[in-house]
Amino acid sequence: MIKGKLGLILIAGLAITGCSTRVADFTIISSKNLDLSRAAEFKRGVTRVHGEDKKSIIVFIPTGQPNAKEAMDRAIEQVPGAVGLVDGVVNQNSWYIPYIYGESSFEVEGTPLIDPAIEKTYKR
Repeated sequence: MIKGKLGLILIAGLAITGCSTRVADFTIISSKNLDLSRAAEFKRGVTRVHGEDKKSIIVFIPTGQPNAKEAMDRAIEQVPGAVGLVDGVVNQNSWYIPYIYGESSFEVEGTPLIDPAIEKTYKR
């Protein structure tokens, strides 16, 4: 009886697969247009932000392809005036229960880089 339960648990554990991969570490990254001649005016945010783009896998059919740029945009757009991220990381995650359901995603996390000129337009 115990061997049967242990075998069932082992098979269930093997059937539920998951993976997390650190794709990149970065010093500065942006999907927005940056005026680098004004980079000295930019300031760092005080807290880190997190963006994610996630797609589902239903049975064995994906609902789309997750996109790192979309995850980056979502992270940047959380802070008014942000034009990029510094000191961050990009991760790709996935898990799947065969023939039932799964998810695949990109996560981007970093400290926002804020352009004070753009930030002022949000404060009005």
